[in-house]
Amino acid sequence: MNQKLRTCTGSREPHHINMGAPRGRLIVDNLMAEYEVIASPQRRQRSLSRPSPVGCAACANRRPGWFCSLGSAVLADLELVTSTISLPAEATLFTQGEDARCLYLICSGYLKLTAGRAQDRQMIVRVAGPGSMLGLYAALSHGVYEVSAESLTPAQLRPIERERFLTFLRNHKEAQMRAVQCICQEYRFALQDACRISLAETVAGRLGRLLLELAHQIGEHVNGGFRFPLLLTHEEMASMACTTRETVTRTLGQFRKDGTISIEDSVITLHQPDRLQNLL
Repeated sequence: MNQKLRTCTGSREPHHINMGAPRGRLIVDNLMAEYEVIASPQRRQRSLSRPSPVGCAACANRRPGWFCSLGSAVLADLELVTSTISLPAEATLFTQGEDARCLYLICSGYLKLTAGRAQDRQMIVRVAGPGSMLGLYAALSHGVYEVSAESLTPAQLRPIERERFLTFLRNHKEAQMRAVQCICQEYRFALQDACRISLAETVAGRLGRLLLELAHQIGEHVNGGFRFPLLLTHEEMASMACTTRETVTRTLGQFRKDGTISIEDSVITLHQPDRLQNLL
């Protein structure tokens, strides 16, 4: 059953979407960002269990360097200009080329960012997790979304209307600096993507770098290594490593045999990140 969801308002009450039809799709209808969502019964692989945040200052998902790692007073003002929405798995948040009327701060869950048209060839740009601000550059430049965003897992987000966000930035220098840092971070992700494709000579090298990028983007440190949810299919990983699904499966199996990684309950642990980094 289709349901409407109104976001980008000043309301601080969370909105939830109950899904029941096949395939998720979220459509922006008007300036206040009214959405229609069609559900999907399909389930992505399990992710790391993290509590859904109640308030920004008390959120357990806050990480240093991400946009929401602001001071408590600034976070309180941010909450005043945002609402919260609950997004089901496999729902489209926005589409490449749409006017960037809202930004989205991810509180929990994970989204896949892709470039290209759905009916043609698409490229996975990266996986975004808690703390990521989606649509930042597009909103600041009064442009369009450069990528499309689709949820890989159920997610909670804070949509912020573009003009409200610009006013928030003008009032808080700390937020201005954090926005610049986030844009620089996006540049670094793009550079890593280009280096992975162009400089790594072997499939093992490209796949190893991809795992390291995912670890830094959505993972956590554990015992000298990293751990993160394995959210992408082998076919999706193959597209990012410029190889085939069969080769990804075989290479991951070799990494596991060597003790470089382990995979359990759809969570991957990188035990020897330096070894992956040194692959050519």
